[in-house]
Amino acid sequence: MNPALPAGQSSKERKSGVKKFADLHVHTFHSDGTFTPEEVVKVAHKKGLSAIAITDHDSVDGITPSMAAAEKYGMEIIPGVELTAEEENLEIHILGYFIDWKAEWFEDKLKKIRQARLGRIYAMVDKLKSAGVDIDAEKVFKVSGPGAVGRLHLAIALYNEGITASINEAFRKYIGNESPHYVRKYKLTPKEAVDMIIKLGGVPVLAHPRVLGRDDLIARFVEDGIRGIEVYRTEHVPNVMTRYEEMASQHGLLITGGSDCHGTGKGEVLLGKVKVPYSFVEALKKEADNIKMQNENIPPAR
Repeated sequence: MNPALPAGQSSKERKSGVKKFADLHVHTFHSDGTFTPEEVVKVAHKKGLSAIAITDHDSVDGITPSMAAAEKYGMEIIPGVELTAEEENLEIHILGYFIDWKAEWFEDKLKKIRQARLGRIYAMVDKLKSAGVDIDAEKVFKVSGPGAVGRLHLAIALYNEGITASINEAFRKYIGNESPHYVRKYKLTPKEAVDMIIKLGGVPVLAHPRVLGRDDLIARFVEDGIRGIEVYRTEHVPNVMTRYEEMASQHGLLITGGSDCHGTGKGEVLLGKVKVPYSFVEALKKEADNIKMQNENIPPAR
């Protein structure tokens, strides 16, 4: 376990004497990860994790097969999702934990978002071709496979074609937020994303705040109903984690953490590099139970 990460134990752990750890931010090939759900579970087991959250971008298709694979290892799968919102021309990623991923209205919404993702890739490919960068959209879709296609798939395709020397260069030179070839995603406000997750009985959490780089917006997201913040990540050095711990305390937010593993999509397998105590999972469960009771107009548990 990373020594900079918390070492708190849950009540169950104290009774059993066994420490359990979780990774609360994991992608499969149903979005922009490279691992199948079965591969994700197998790697997580090897890394000594007791629970993982499947949080694919705009997709819940990886949850059920992950749960089936996890039965072999007695591992817990937390049903989740990662929604992309937009505020002040910035991408804001909102994680949802313990959602009702089988809700039909939500799947209908995700289908619309994924359809918009296809259009976005075609638009960026057209912009790249206009600038003399010869890349075919079908090569991007071959990379994405069954997943919700995104910029990482386009970056991998650019790298595979020898157009860039690395995936990072593809973002930096061609498809980063400030690039003229960048095309915005499906328009979803942070409030809309938070409301959707709460309607699903889930817990909305702000993902990778340091990547966002706008700590001044966090208070606004709290007003929108955000319930937690992702403090522990592979790229967060101790002083960054301390800053977000303090912000969580200031705003009464839950603390979460995860590797944001995309299989080999980011150059290395990050799964297991961030292990948070199982007590974090218990806190999310309690909050999800309260949200579900509030949705049913039942007084929250104390």
